[in-house]
This record gives sequence, structure tokens and C-alpha cells, in this order.
Amino acid sequence: MTPFKSTPIKHPDMLYIDGGWTKPSTAGRIDVLDSASEEIFLSVAEAQASDVQLAVGAARRAFDQGPWPRMSHDERATYLEKIAAALLHRSDTLADHWSAETGVLRSMSAYSGAGLAQIFSYYAGLAATFSWQERHRAEDGKPALLVREPVGVVAAIVPWNAPGLLMAYKVAPALIAGCTVIVKASPEAPSAAYVFAEICEEIGLPAGVVNVITAQRDVSELLVRHKGVDKVTFTGSTAAGRKIGAICGERIARCTLELGGKSPAIILDDFDIDQAAQSLAASTALMGGQVCAALTRIIIPQKRHDAFVDALSAAMEQVKVGDPFADDSQMGPMSSASHRDRVEQYIAKGKASPARLALGGGRPRDLNRGYYVEPTVFADVDNDLVIAREEIFGPVVCVIPSADEEQAVDIANDSDFGLNASIFTNDAERAYRVGRRLRTGTVGVNAFKFDFSIGFGGFKQSGVGREGGPDGVLPFLEAKTMLFDTMPASV
Repeated sequence: MTPFKSTPIKHPDMLYIDGGWTKPSTAGRIDVLDSASEEIFLSVAEAQASDVQLAVGAARRAFDQGPWPRMSHDERATYLEKIAAALLHRSDTLADHWSAETGVLRSMSAYSGAGLAQIFSYYAGLAATFSWQERHRAEDGKPALLVREPVGVVAAIVPWNAPGLLMAYKVAPALIAGCTVIVKASPEAPSAAYVFAEICEEIGLPAGVVNVITAQRDVSELLVRHKGVDKVTFTGSTAAGRKIGAICGERIARCTLELGGKSPAIILDDFDIDQAAQSLAASTALMGGQVCAALTRIIIPQKRHDAFVDALSAAMEQVKVGDPFADDSQMGPMSSASHRDRVEQYIAKGKASPARLALGGGRPRDLNRGYYVEPTVFADVDNDLVIAREEIFGPVVCVIPSADEEQAVDIANDSDFGLNASIFTNDAERAYRVGRRLRTGTVGVNAFKFDFSIGFGGFKQSGVGREGGPDGVLPFLEAKTMLFDTMPASV
């Protein structure tokens, strides 16, 4: 098991509800496994239906009766800045646990504390700059206001692949808006939520404003269905998002869904093949491909296909797969045995298809423990194949030949998903022209790119709504129109 040098989780056997650590209703526990050693390194309390009721009740009281939604935005911002400072202080704990839980390289997770702190500081800063209310003139010529108020109690359902980051982009804007929150941590990766709960207690956040539980899917569904929850914000698979969206639709609850992707990289005929191959090999190794925005469909002119496959295979073959805590590792394991099995099932489907396996397709021979998969390249892929249609969420890429630029755009858009894309070209005007035709929430140029500080989300089955940036606050607000005879002096 990975020897942690950071501060351990203080209360893994409890739930954080109503401003304090609460014993769960049963003795049920969730064991969290180290993805590289396959050993248990943490065991946390498993919430049940009665625990969900307690958490929602606490958040409901804090919103309906507590001080939080009635504070000024500046007052709430002070708490967010305290959270940011504490997250920075707990960087090593956040980093160690993220790497153990998911296999992300420790050299990458080292920056997680600073990244999370920056998110909370950013949303604290919006207290002074966001348009919380606007003056208008009504049709009758009299004064009016558009005011933006907190949506209410928020259920923030956090995934396992980047739990700290995605929790922060849900919770920070919700808090500055004046909402109260129940964080539902992933059973595979609950550590960041526990650290966050410890911080909320340390800084004296008012009781019930933040509540943290870890639960399996059946109990999580109770949270989504609960009439005391006004809004659900979810990141995860499209299948789960579809169900959450349907439940919220039944009771007209608000929801934001950040879902899956099968993102294309279009390599145009003017861009260097080796440069593109090196860039895409590096991004494929990032978090072992366990990234919703990963560029997993590479579309290239037919005449350049074979040369590119050779270059990409050569670059990916050099990726050092190993212990995420080792300095020389460039890619770690998958997060769990079940997820590795899922990735391998897709690889088997690719091998059985007309596509050609150009690289990988198995497990690294020198690693007999841990949930490792080799970087894998399929060539001559038809866009109708399963491996080109469905999200694999692992280090597996499909290279798809196209006749010309027009067909490349058609192939890129021929997907149920629309989360991310990249265009590799030396012509900025061409990049803009092609990028405007892509049905995706983000378009990068000449590399794998996305930017939560501006906004992140998808078209089609990649989700509903946006996270990050100023727009990331809007899903946590309700707009109210107020029509006056005379504008109040206090406005």
C-alpha cells in the first residue's frame, strides 16, 4: 500500500451533517482501494436512507431558517476565502488520496490543493463583480429590478475521476449564490469530500450549509428524488445523467448535468504529423484517459492515416506506465478493477471489429498488481463502430480516416456526444471556420484543451448547462422580476 506522508482523514467512520460529525444509521462501510496496490487504504461510513433524510433536513433548515442565504455576498465571500486558504494547507492530503483512489500521477495531483483554492477564491471574488441585481424600466415606464436569488438546497453529486476539482466547481458557486449543499461523494473516491467537510468545521461555516455523505447509487437516487432538494448538479456518465434528468423532470427540480464525451481531434493537412502525435499521446496518458473531455476520435486525411498511426503508436509506446507515486511514471492505473474490466471489454470489441489494433490492447507485462491497461491505438476505424461511438474512459484512441475537410467535420459531428474537440492546423482562420461548425462545448486548437475558468459543458448527450466561470453561478440562481411605483432608496 502507498505510504502516505500527509494528514490522515480524521472521521472516516462518520458523516458530516448539520455542522458536525454524525454517526451513520448503520455500521455499513465502504472500502476504498489503492488503484496501484489493490489494497484497502481507507474505509468510510456508508449513508443509508435515514442519513439522506438527516442531511436534506439540515440543509433545508439552514436555507429556510439559517443566516446563510440572508448574508450579503461579501459576508459569504469571507467564508469562501477561508476555505481556499485551508484547502491550500491540505494540499498533500488531497494529492495523496487522489492519486491512490484513481491512479492519477502524484506529479499532477500535487497541484490539486492550489487548484481548488483558486476556484473558491475566484467565486469569492464574484461577490463584488457579478450582476446580482439589475435596474430596468418596465413597460409602463416605472422602475423595476431583476434580482438573482439562490435556488435553494443543492445536491452536488461528485464523480470519482477528479472529485476535488468537480466538487469545487459545484460547491463554490452554490455557496456564493447563497445555497446550502449536500455533497454526495463517490464511493470510489470520497477523500476530497471528507477533507472539505473537515475544513467547513474548522472555519466555522454555519450549521447545515454544507453536508457530506458517501452512498451507493440506490441511496443516491433518494437524494435526487427528495422534495427538499431544489437542484441537482451531477457529473458522471450519460446513462446516469439521463436517469437523474428524468427524475428531476418528473418533479420539476432544477438540474445541471455534465456528462460523457467521445471527443474528436481533427488533424488538417497542413499540420505536422509528429507534432500532433506527440501532443495526443501525452493527452491520452493524462489520468489514464479517465477524462470525459479526452480526445478519443482522431480524424485525419486518408492519405496521411498510415503515417500518423505509425507516429502515434511510436509516441504512445514510449509512455511509461507505472506506480502513480513514482517520479518516472507517465501514466498510472485505472481507478478500479471493475473499471479496468470495462475498458478491456471495449478493447475486446475493437479487436473483434474490422478496425486494426496498432498498439497495446493488453496489460503491461511488468506490472502484476494494480489496475493497469496499456495505451491502445486502433487504426482504420469506421465511425460507426462501437469503439468510435461509446465512451471508453481509458487510454484507448481510434484513428479515423477522412476523404477531406468536409467529411472530417461530418464525422466529428456524427456522435451522440458534443463535449470537446480540437483542430490541428497552422491556419488560425481555418481553425476558427472549422471550429464554428463543430457541435461541441469546447474547441481547442493544436492541443487537448479545456478551460473551466471560462465555462465547461457539452452539446447533445454530453450534458445540460455549464460549469465554471461567471456562467457557473447562474444554475444556482433564480431570477425574480420586481415592479415598483418608486424605486426603493436602499437599492
